[in-house]
Amino acid sequence: MMRTRPLKVALLGCGVVGSEVARIMTTHADDLAARIGAPVELAGVAVRRPSKVREGIQAELVTTDATALVKRGDIDVVVEVIGGIEPARSLITTAFEHGASVVSANKALLAQDGAALHAAAEEHGRDLYYEAAVAGAIPLIRPLRESLAGDKVNRVLGIVNGTTNFILDKMDSTGAGYQEALDEATALGYAEADPTADVEGFDAAAKAAILAGIAFHTRVRLDDVYREGMTEVTAADFGSAKEMGCTIKLLAICERAADGGSVTARVHPAMIPLTHPLASVRGAYNAVFVESDAAGQLMFYGPGAGGSPTASAVLGDLVAVCRNRLNGATGPGESAYAALPVSPMGEVVTRYHISLDVADKPGVLAQVATVFAEHGVSIDTVRQQGKDGEASLVVVTHRASDASLTGTVEALRKLDTVRGVASIMRVEGE
Repeated sequence: MMRTRPLKVALLGCGVVGSEVARIMTTHADDLAARIGAPVELAGVAVRRPSKVREGIQAELVTTDATALVKRGDIDVVVEVIGGIEPARSLITTAFEHGASVVSANKALLAQDGAALHAAAEEHGRDLYYEAAVAGAIPLIRPLRESLAGDKVNRVLGIVNGTTNFILDKMDSTGAGYQEALDEATALGYAEADPTADVEGFDAAAKAAILAGIAFHTRVRLDDVYREGMTEVTAADFGSAKEMGCTIKLLAICERAADGGSVTARVHPAMIPLTHPLASVRGAYNAVFVESDAAGQLMFYGPGAGGSPTASAVLGDLVAVCRNRLNGATGPGESAYAALPVSPMGEVVTRYHISLDVADKPGVLAQVATVFAEHGVSIDTVRQQGKDGEASLVVVTHRASDASLTGTVEALRKLDTVRGVASIMRVEGE
């Protein structure tokens, strides 16, 4: 039997995502009510510019006083899609204090202060859901938090930023340079006017922190995530990747150590074999590859951003939170019981592709090989091409720690026969 009194929803933010949330709530009101067991009512919309026309939203619902809206006391669920740290953090904690559960898409805030927000939700007996914070419409948070709750997740490897994937895919498929591909992404609306958060890996790092925390039942903050952007990736790097049967992606990688005693979280460009499922992810799409003991290998794929996809994830959380509200229950909260240490990047072990500019003369390869051996880095393959006294030497290693590779490169730079290090890239997905 359906309850007639509606559940009241406060919407914080009415931009691309917020306006789509409001539209779906209105146009799909009957379906949402049937799925929840009670109607849902948009009780207020907090915005910065109240004079802007917002189609489908009654003018009397619009307010600039977000704090007063979440303090009303009759609000059942607050949907936060304004982003940033403040005032979002204060508004969410205030919502909990005044009896509301929260649905958020705020990856930056959750990566920085997720533990405190979960604690506030638990203290007041309310829900904090955030499926939309990672990978847009792709169901990922809930499968990790619920479907795989009985399994042991060992690795999460994924493309979690559509802008960077579009740029790298364009460079790969057309031979375009970085700036040319970025300009096209901007013109098509995939990249912001200031693309720093995307191309320097900040957006992906926040998502990696959230994924690692859930996957490994450990608190992982943004500061724990190693981050390296993709602005230095060149057409020549793609040429080298193709010679190895690889392509290049900006990856978020969260791993449990082989002995199970620690975890790592990192974001950086990497070569991956064309045979790996992530290599075929094109355009602005996202995909996340999960490896666990019992389930094995799972892949989640779909649009990772945009108004409609992100709103879909928000509405899914809204339905779940409203159902909990009706049943007088709450869903899963933070699970950080494992409390595993987060290892620094220097301890991460992977393969490397190193391109060196060297003098084209006898003995150079022997000198370079000696440096690798002295630092305990085993070489897998070497390729050398020379002309007019100069040469390019490409070395692919077996698995080595980041710290040992760093020491190797520092020593190589001191060799008279090494003119420079053209590029260094990790090789993943094997």
